[in-house]
Amino acid sequence: MGHLDHATFGWLTPVLSYVMACIGAALGLRCTVRALGSTGRSRRNWLLTAASAIGTGIWTMHFVAMLGFSVSGTDIRYDVPLTILSLLVAVVVVSAGVFAVGYSRDRGRALLLGGLTTGLGVASMHYLGMAAVRLHGDVRYDPMLVGLSVLIAVVAATAALWAALNIRSPVAVTVASLVMGAAVSSMHYTGMFAVSVRVTPAGTPLPGATAMQFIFPLAVGLGSYLFLTSAFVALSPTAGEREASASAQRPVTGVAR
Repeated sequence: MGHLDHATFGWLTPVLSYVMACIGAALGLRCTVRALGSTGRSRRNWLLTAASAIGTGIWTMHFVAMLGFSVSGTDIRYDVPLTILSLLVAVVVVSAGVFAVGYSRDRGRALLLGGLTTGLGVASMHYLGMAAVRLHGDVRYDPMLVGLSVLIAVVAATAALWAALNIRSPVAVTVASLVMGAAVSSMHYTGMFAVSVRVTPAGTPLPGATAMQFIFPLAVGLGSYLFLTSAFVALSPTAGEREASASAQRPVTGVAR
């Protein structure tokens, strides 16, 4: 059996991956709050931004953590199409959950269905990303830990959607995003602890790209997207601020002389 190291670079990748999950969660919550206070095209655009932020944050968290993953006795490569597909799955399933909450009149039912759908989608993203791993050997999973990781994903997704519906203040959003980041990280590492590898030494080169060739540049690009989008959301006025500005600009009529 090959020895698995989940933190080749020490605490760097676990901490950085947690930070990325928190940023994606915080941005997604703020965008959902904006969406629920908007109508029409504006609501749709805010929900799209929220879904892309949460999905991108979850995916970036996963693969930043994977930068610290190594197995003794074998190199590791990543199948590029499968890795990109895992990103698309993350964004699409989170979009389904966010839009269900954003447009459904029955918020309770939407919360349950959206949480289940999004949680299963997040778990699918994780294990699809793991299916993209190429190494010399056989990868096996502990069914109990896999089931636990899926349960954590569903609970975390449901909690995220509940927070989107019920949390408004910036302080509460910050606290919720820290909790959500911890939940997503817990799901990832629970899934990783389910992994065991039976290494089969071979002299043939592995197909795919190394983490530094593909995962690292993509994670940096998506991380930059999260930071820039966070700045845009922070600087854009809220619905209340726009109404106050419009009221201040209206001419005063009926003033007595």
